[in-house]
Amino acid sequence: MRIASLVPSATEMLFALGLGPDVVAVTHECDHPPEVNRLPRLTRSVIPQGLTAAEIDAAVLERTARGEALYELDEARLAELGADLIVTQAVCAVCAVDYEEVVTVAGRLPGSPGVISLDPATLGDVLDDAARLADRAGVPAAGVELRARLAARIESVRAATSGAVRPRVAALEWLDPPYASGHWVPEMIAAAGGEDVLASGGERSRTLAWEEIASAGPDVAVVMPCGLYAEDAAAEAGRHLGALGATGAATAFAVDAASSFSRPGPRLADGVELLGHLLHPELVPEPVGLGWSRVPIAGRAAPLGRAG
Repeated sequence: MRIASLVPSATEMLFALGLGPDVVAVTHECDHPPEVNRLPRLTRSVIPQGLTAAEIDAAVLERTARGEALYELDEARLAELGADLIVTQAVCAVCAVDYEEVVTVAGRLPGSPGVISLDPATLGDVLDDAARLADRAGVPAAGVELRARLAARIESVRAATSGAVRPRVAALEWLDPPYASGHWVPEMIAAAGGEDVLASGGERSRTLAWEEIASAGPDVAVVMPCGLYAEDAAAEAGRHLGALGATGAATAFAVDAASSFSRPGPRLADGVELLGHLLHPELVPEPVGLGWSRVPIAGRAAPLGRAG
Protein backbone atom coordinates (compact mmCIF):
# COMPACT_ATOMS: atom_id res chain seq x y z
CA MET A 1 0.00 0.00 0.00
CA ARG A 2 1.20 3.52 -0.85
CA ILE A 3 0.41 5.97 1.95
CA ALA A 4 0.58 9.78 2.01
CA SER A 5 0.63 11.35 5.47
CA LEU A 6 -0.62 14.91 5.89
CA VAL A 7 -0.10 15.05 9.67
CA PRO A 8 3.23 14.73 11.54
CA SER A 9 1.66 12.63 14.29
CA ALA A 10 0.24 10.22 11.70
CA THR A 11 3.65 9.95 10.08
CA GLU A 12 5.15 8.96 13.42
CA MET A 13 2.35 6.47 14.02
CA LEU A 14 2.84 4.88 10.59
CA PHE A 15 6.55 4.36 11.20
CA ALA A 16 5.90 3.01 14.70
CA LEU A 17 3.54 0.48 13.11
CA GLY A 18 6.32 -0.68 10.79
CA LEU A 19 4.71 0.96 7.76
CA GLY A 20 7.59 3.30 6.97
CA PRO A 21 8.37 1.58 3.65
CA ASP A 22 4.78 2.21 2.55
CA VAL A 23 4.89 5.97 3.22
CA VAL A 24 5.46 7.82 -0.07
CA ALA A 25 5.12 11.46 1.07
CA VAL A 26 4.75 13.58 4.19
CA THR A 27 4.22 17.19 5.29
CA HIS A 28 6.73 20.03 5.51
CA GLU A 29 6.65 19.67 9.31
CA CYS A 30 7.39 15.94 9.49
CA ASP A 31 10.82 15.38 11.05
CA HIS A 32 10.58 12.09 12.93
CA PRO A 33 11.84 9.47 12.56
CA PRO A 34 14.91 10.56 10.56
CA GLU A 35 13.89 8.37 7.61
CA VAL A 36 11.18 10.90 6.70
CA ASN A 37 13.84 13.33 5.54
CA ARG A 38 14.17 11.39 2.28
CA LEU A 39 10.47 11.67 1.44
CA PRO A 40 8.68 14.24 -0.78
CA ARG A 41 6.85 17.08 1.00
CA LEU A 42 3.23 17.73 0.07
CA THR A 43 2.41 20.83 2.11
CA ARG A 44 3.66 24.26 3.02
CA SER A 45 2.52 26.89 5.52
CA VAL A 46 1.26 30.27 4.32
CA ILE A 47 2.21 31.91 7.65
CA PRO A 48 5.51 33.80 7.18
CA GLN A 49 8.62 32.67 9.00
CA GLY A 50 10.22 34.75 11.76
CA LEU A 51 7.06 36.02 13.46
CA THR A 52 6.77 36.42 17.22
CA ALA A 53 4.32 34.28 19.19
CA ALA A 54 1.82 37.14 19.30
CA GLU A 55 2.20 37.77 15.56
CA ILE A 56 1.69 34.08 14.77
CA ASP A 57 -1.47 34.00 16.87
CA ALA A 58 -2.78 37.15 15.18
CA ALA A 59 -1.99 35.86 11.68
CA VAL A 60 -3.72 32.54 12.35
CA LEU A 61 -6.81 34.22 13.78
CA GLU A 62 -6.97 36.67 10.89
CA ARG A 63 -6.79 34.00 8.20
CA THR A 64 -9.21 31.63 9.90
CA ALA A 65 -11.68 34.46 10.47
CA ARG A 66 -11.63 35.11 6.72
CA GLY A 67 -12.08 31.41 6.01
CA GLU A 68 -8.64 31.17 4.41
CA ALA A 69 -6.40 28.11 4.59
CA LEU A 70 -3.22 28.03 6.67
CA TYR A 71 -1.58 25.38 4.50
CA GLU A 72 -1.26 24.64 0.81
CA LEU A 73 -1.40 21.10 -0.57
CA ASP A 74 0.60 20.08 -3.65
CA GLU A 75 -2.16 18.24 -5.51
CA ALA A 76 -0.07 17.65 -8.61
CA ARG A 77 2.72 15.96 -6.64
CA LEU A 78 0.17 13.89 -4.73
CA ALA A 79 -1.33 12.72 -8.03
CA GLU A 80 2.10 11.71 -9.33
CA LEU A 81 2.79 9.57 -6.27
CA GLY A 82 -0.29 7.41 -6.74
CA ALA A 83 -1.21 7.05 -3.08
CA ASP A 84 -3.75 4.40 -2.10
CA LEU A 85 -4.43 5.94 1.31
CA ILE A 86 -4.19 9.52 2.61
CA VAL A 87 -3.96 10.07 6.36
CA THR A 88 -5.20 13.42 7.64
CA GLN A 89 -7.05 15.03 10.56
CA ALA A 90 -9.96 17.37 11.25
CA VAL A 91 -9.50 18.04 14.97
CA CYS A 92 -7.44 21.23 14.54
CA ALA A 93 -7.61 23.68 11.63
CA VAL A 94 -4.29 25.18 12.73
CA CYS A 95 -2.39 21.89 12.58
CA ALA A 96 -2.83 20.56 9.04
CA VAL A 97 -4.47 20.95 5.63
CA ASP A 98 -8.24 21.35 5.96
CA TYR A 99 -9.97 17.96 6.04
CA GLU A 100 -12.67 18.91 3.54
CA GLU A 101 -9.99 20.06 1.09
CA VAL A 102 -8.23 16.72 1.43
CA VAL A 103 -11.46 14.81 0.73
CA THR A 104 -12.18 17.00 -2.31
CA VAL A 105 -8.67 16.56 -3.69
CA ALA A 106 -8.76 12.80 -3.12
CA GLY A 107 -11.96 12.60 -5.13
CA ARG A 108 -10.19 14.19 -8.10
CA LEU A 109 -7.13 11.95 -7.98
CA PRO A 110 -6.71 8.90 -10.21
CA GLY A 111 -8.03 5.84 -8.42
CA SER A 112 -9.78 7.95 -5.75
CA PRO A 113 -7.49 7.00 -2.83
CA GLY A 114 -9.05 6.34 0.55
CA VAL A 115 -8.90 8.96 3.28
CA ILE A 116 -8.68 8.28 7.01
CA SER A 117 -8.93 11.13 9.53
CA LEU A 118 -7.31 10.72 12.95
CA ASP A 119 -9.10 13.07 15.34
CA PRO A 120 -8.27 12.14 18.94
CA ALA A 121 -9.56 14.21 21.84
CA THR A 122 -8.18 12.09 24.68
CA LEU A 123 -5.14 9.98 25.43
CA GLY A 124 -7.27 6.87 24.99
CA ASP A 125 -8.32 8.10 21.56
CA VAL A 126 -4.67 8.43 20.54
CA LEU A 127 -4.01 4.83 21.58
CA ASP A 128 -7.12 3.67 19.74
CA ASP A 129 -5.96 5.48 16.60
CA ALA A 130 -2.93 3.19 16.49
CA ALA A 131 -5.30 0.25 16.06
CA ARG A 132 -7.60 2.15 13.63
CA LEU A 133 -4.74 3.20 11.37
CA ALA A 134 -3.15 -0.23 11.41
CA ASP A 135 -6.45 -1.87 10.54
CA ARG A 136 -7.03 0.51 7.62
CA ALA A 137 -3.48 -0.10 6.36
CA GLY A 138 -3.93 -3.87 6.50
CA VAL A 139 -1.70 -4.65 9.51
CA PRO A 140 -4.20 -5.00 12.40
CA ALA A 141 -1.88 -7.09 14.57
CA ALA A 142 0.72 -4.33 14.54
CA GLY A 143 -1.89 -1.88 15.82
CA VAL A 144 -2.89 -4.12 18.68
CA GLU A 145 0.76 -4.60 19.66
CA LEU A 146 1.64 -0.89 19.47
CA ARG A 147 -1.43 0.14 21.45
CA ALA A 148 -0.62 -2.36 24.18
CA ARG A 149 3.03 -1.30 24.34
CA LEU A 150 2.23 2.40 24.65
CA ALA A 151 -0.50 1.78 27.21
CA ALA A 152 1.88 -0.31 29.30
CA ARG A 153 4.46 2.48 29.40
CA ILE A 154 1.84 5.01 30.49
CA GLU A 155 0.44 2.68 33.14
CA SER A 156 3.95 2.06 34.47
CA VAL A 157 4.30 5.78 35.24
CA ARG A 158 0.81 5.88 36.73
CA ALA A 159 1.66 2.98 39.03
CA ALA A 160 4.99 4.52 40.06
CA THR A 161 3.32 7.77 41.13
CA SER A 162 0.20 6.25 42.65
CA GLY A 163 -0.38 7.52 46.18
CA ALA A 164 2.21 10.31 45.89
CA VAL A 165 1.45 13.96 46.59
CA ARG A 166 -0.08 15.33 43.39
CA PRO A 167 1.28 18.73 42.33
CA ARG A 168 -1.20 21.18 40.81
CA VAL A 169 -0.07 21.77 37.23
CA ALA A 170 -0.72 24.62 34.81
CA ALA A 171 0.07 23.32 31.31
CA LEU A 172 0.46 26.22 28.88
CA GLU A 173 0.16 25.56 25.15
CA TRP A 174 1.02 29.16 24.22
CA LEU A 175 2.17 32.23 26.13
CA ASP A 176 1.30 35.25 24.02
CA PRO A 177 -1.61 35.12 24.55
CA PRO A 178 -1.67 32.33 27.14
CA TYR A 179 -3.51 29.14 26.19
CA ALA A 180 -4.36 26.28 28.51
CA SER A 181 -3.42 22.92 27.01
CA GLY A 182 -6.39 20.63 26.53
CA HIS A 183 -7.20 17.42 24.68
CA TRP A 184 -4.92 14.60 25.91
CA VAL A 185 -2.56 16.74 28.04
CA PRO A 186 -4.66 16.72 31.27
CA GLU A 187 -4.70 12.92 31.14
CA MET A 188 -0.96 12.85 30.59
CA ILE A 189 -0.55 14.99 33.70
CA ALA A 190 -2.85 12.70 35.69
CA ALA A 191 -0.94 9.61 34.57
CA ALA A 192 2.29 11.33 35.64
CA GLY A 193 0.98 11.93 39.16
CA GLY A 194 -0.22 15.52 38.83
CA GLU A 195 -3.47 17.47 38.66
CA ASP A 196 -4.22 19.78 35.75
CA VAL A 197 -5.82 22.91 37.24
CA LEU A 198 -6.71 24.57 33.94
CA ALA A 199 -8.38 21.87 31.84
CA SER A 200 -9.97 18.44 31.83
CA GLY A 201 -9.26 15.58 29.45
CA GLY A 202 -10.89 15.94 26.05
CA GLU A 203 -11.45 19.70 26.30
CA ARG A 204 -10.11 21.95 23.57
CA SER A 205 -7.25 24.27 24.39
CA ARG A 206 -8.43 27.78 25.19
CA THR A 207 -7.17 31.27 25.76
CA LEU A 208 -7.26 32.65 29.27
CA ALA A 209 -5.88 35.54 31.28
CA TRP A 210 -2.76 35.28 33.42
CA GLU A 211 -4.96 36.22 36.37
CA GLU A 212 -7.07 33.11 35.81
CA ILE A 213 -3.96 30.96 35.82
CA ALA A 214 -2.87 32.51 39.12
CA SER A 215 -6.34 32.00 40.59
CA ALA A 216 -6.11 28.28 39.83
CA GLY A 217 -3.24 28.03 42.31
CA PRO A 218 -0.67 26.00 40.36
CA ASP A 219 2.37 24.50 42.04
CA VAL A 220 4.08 23.83 38.72
CA ALA A 221 3.87 25.57 35.34
CA VAL A 222 4.80 23.53 32.28
CA VAL A 223 5.49 25.60 29.18
CA MET A 224 4.70 23.55 26.08
CA PRO A 225 4.12 25.92 23.14
CA CYS A 226 2.42 24.00 20.36
CA GLY A 227 4.88 22.92 17.69
CA LEU A 228 7.98 24.28 19.43
CA TYR A 229 10.99 22.27 20.54
CA ALA A 230 12.61 22.52 23.96
CA GLU A 231 15.10 25.26 23.13
CA ASP A 232 12.47 27.50 21.55
CA ALA A 233 10.04 26.75 24.39
CA ALA A 234 12.68 27.84 26.90
CA ALA A 235 13.32 31.03 24.96
CA GLU A 236 9.60 31.78 24.86
CA ALA A 237 9.35 31.15 28.61
CA GLY A 238 12.26 33.51 29.15
CA ARG A 239 10.26 36.31 27.52
CA HIS A 240 7.47 35.80 30.06
CA LEU A 241 9.31 35.20 33.32
CA GLY A 242 7.37 37.90 35.14
CA ALA A 243 3.99 36.54 34.09
CA LEU A 244 5.00 32.97 34.91
CA GLY A 245 6.26 34.02 38.31
CA ALA A 246 3.05 35.91 38.99
CA THR A 247 1.05 32.68 38.61
CA GLY A 248 2.34 31.66 42.03
CA ALA A 249 3.89 28.45 40.73
CA ALA A 250 6.94 27.43 42.71
CA THR A 251 8.52 25.64 39.76
CA ALA A 252 8.33 25.93 35.99
CA PHE A 253 9.65 23.79 33.18
CA ALA A 254 9.94 24.26 29.41
CA VAL A 255 9.48 21.03 27.47
CA ASP A 256 9.76 19.72 23.94
CA ALA A 257 6.13 20.09 22.91
CA ALA A 258 6.63 19.29 19.23
CA SER A 259 8.02 15.86 20.04
CA SER A 260 6.16 14.72 23.14
CA PHE A 261 3.02 16.76 23.79
CA SER A 262 1.37 18.57 20.86
CA ARG A 263 1.52 15.71 18.34
CA PRO A 264 -1.01 12.98 19.20
CA GLY A 265 1.23 10.09 18.28
CA PRO A 266 3.32 7.37 19.92
CA ARG A 267 5.72 9.84 21.54
CA LEU A 268 3.01 10.99 23.95
CA ALA A 269 4.22 8.05 26.04
CA ASP A 270 7.60 9.82 26.18
CA GLY A 271 5.80 12.93 27.40
CA VAL A 272 4.08 11.04 30.21
CA GLU A 273 7.43 9.60 31.30
CA LEU A 274 9.02 13.05 31.24
CA LEU A 275 6.18 14.60 33.24
CA GLY A 276 6.44 11.77 35.73
CA HIS A 277 10.10 12.57 36.24
CA LEU A 278 9.60 16.33 36.46
CA LEU A 279 6.78 16.01 39.01
CA HIS A 280 8.23 13.04 40.91
CA PRO A 281 11.96 12.75 40.21
CA GLU A 282 12.37 10.38 43.14
CA LEU A 283 9.85 7.94 41.65
CA VAL A 284 10.30 8.15 37.88
CA PRO A 285 13.74 8.10 36.21
CA GLU A 286 14.54 10.75 33.63
CA PRO A 287 13.78 9.51 30.10
CA VAL A 288 16.78 9.40 27.80
CA GLY A 289 17.08 11.96 25.03
CA LEU A 290 14.12 14.24 25.81
CA GLY A 291 14.69 17.98 25.83
CA TRP A 292 13.54 20.09 28.78
CA SER A 293 14.82 22.83 31.06
CA ARG A 294 13.91 24.44 34.36
CA VAL A 295 12.55 27.98 33.98
CA PRO A 296 14.06 30.40 36.56
CA ILE A 297 10.90 32.05 37.87
CA ALA A 298 10.37 33.68 41.25
CA GLY A 299 8.02 31.20 42.88
CA ARG A 300 6.46 30.52 46.23
CA ALA A 301 8.30 29.17 49.21
CA ALA A 302 5.54 26.55 49.72
CA PRO A 303 6.39 22.86 49.22
CA LEU A 304 5.67 21.30 45.86
CA GLY A 305 2.20 19.82 45.59
CA ARG A 306 -0.73 19.05 47.82
CA ALA A 307 -1.98 15.80 49.26
CA GLY A 308 -4.71 14.28 47.13
